[in-house]
Amino acid sequence: MTSKIKATPLTIVIKLGTSSIVSPEYPFLPHLELLSSIVETVVHLRSLGHRVVLCSSGAIGVGLRRMNLRGRGKALSQKQALAAIGQGRLIALWDNLFSQLDQPIAQILLTRMDISDRTRYLNAQNTFSELLQMGVVPIVNENDTVSVTEIKFGDNDTLSAISSAIVHADYLFLLTDVECLYTDNPRNNPDAKPVRVVRDIEKVKQQVSTATLGTSLGTGGMSTKLIAAELATAAGTTTVIMHSANVKDIFRVIEKGAGPSRDISETPYLEEGPLCTRFLRRETALKDRKWWIAHGLHSAGTIVIDEGAYRAIQRKESGGRLLPAGVVRVEGPFASHQAVRLIVRRRRRDHHHHHHRLENERNENTDGGVSRNSIDVDESVPPSPTRGSTSTSRFSIDDTSNKPSTLISPALKHLAGAGVGGEPSTPQLQPILSLSSSIASLDPLSKSIPSSPSPATILSMSNSSINERLDKISLNDTEQRDKKREEEEGQGWEEVEIGKGLAQYNSVEIDRIKGLKSAHIETVLGYSESEHVVDSITFL
Repeated sequence: MTSKIKATPLTIVIKLGTSSIVSPEYPFLPHLELLSSIVETVVHLRSLGHRVVLCSSGAIGVGLRRMNLRGRGKALSQKQALAAIGQGRLIALWDNLFSQLDQPIAQILLTRMDISDRTRYLNAQNTFSELLQMGVVPIVNENDTVSVTEIKFGDNDTLSAISSAIVHADYLFLLTDVECLYTDNPRNNPDAKPVRVVRDIEKVKQQVSTATLGTSLGTGGMSTKLIAAELATAAGTTTVIMHSANVKDIFRVIEKGAGPSRDISETPYLEEGPLCTRFLRRETALKDRKWWIAHGLHSAGTIVIDEGAYRAIQRKESGGRLLPAGVVRVEGPFASHQAVRLIVRRRRRDHHHHHHRLENERNENTDGGVSRNSIDVDESVPPSPTRGSTSTSRFSIDDTSNKPSTLISPALKHLAGAGVGGEPSTPQLQPILSLSSSIASLDPLSKSIPSSPSPATILSMSNSSINERLDKISLNDTEQRDKKREEEEGQGWEEVEIGKGLAQYNSVEIDRIKGLKSAHIETVLGYSESEHVVDSITFL
């Protein structure tokens, strides 16, 4: 086993929560036996050629013991003071334990500001790299004394994931007080089943219980570990949740797991081995700068784009850059070179096919129904049929001078009945029963025409009345259709977050040039720093 592990040196990050370092209740005694086991494991990993980073919580817990307090209180300033007291003693405890095995350590305290600033982020990365090359074990913690957000909402699970991305770790081990992820809270439900392998974190969130863990001293829980796993796997780091008492199982996990030289599909033993949950790394990890933009930066504002722009920036030749022509809306104030969220405004997927179906139905109704443009009058004069014969026209007019009859075009077959046999003294238009009520009820078509009109008068009256009525119908239908379309479009659009990027202009400037071609930027703003409004786009 040892030779196999030596063949592929790995970078490993191990995170311990407060409950693994000190007891959660007064007098908050340190778990010396557990801590000693962790130290032995880390030193053994180092002897096999692996690089190890340790993320350690517990500063406030150690501070409580030093001050002989029963609780950390609610005041933020008190928590910060306890963290300042406990951090020195915590790192001293680690140094004493590692010194027994001649392993040097280093302390690294980080804040979110260190991550969001690119220069400080790179400085931290360089420091980690140098320490690991020197054979030192960096021990990382959040700088609780000045990091307000961390104490209120944050946790070291996220910090360990960020540390994994900084050092390009192969593995992140989240040591906690349960063996793995379960389908339900194992403390309340004995039938809860373990989840050993996770390939899709979003899917597993709907299938498991995160209402577990979190002690009176810790700030995390299972939900924060899922977030950490999502961040780490995006950076190409396989993430493992396991019980801190089983820390020596790390050797078995990395022996059968997916290392840097082993494809994920070539790991048939993931369901076997020690009880833990493995979150498999992404096969295509985000590059360092892309990951930093997507997960290390706080979004200062939002830019909404259209579907065409979304398709364009997805193409490789776009270089992950957005042109101003695709911008629909700008939200929130932000400065140039700050991170912004990107949201695409698109038609709902379930509404898209419905929209096309409605369009097809409208086209079919227009083609097959009676429309104004489909009613034409045929003013040609064919030979008059002989008396007593069956007329081929819908109605005929005959007089004693045997003048030819004027025929209605076939389009008016929908509007009049056929005359058969002898000549009627008063020609009439008979609406057929199958005609829609809106057409059949037209006054000129439902009443007898005066006894001595000329054929031209009949045709003129018919066409004029039909056109007038169809105009009204068309207007009403158009108004109703437009109103319905507005309602459908109001319900048929959605806005979906797709990623992040770095703004090349501030929010006011982008709002002024949105929808314009890049050639117009200098004309509108008076200068042109870039033809793109967003650069370095990273998709979620």
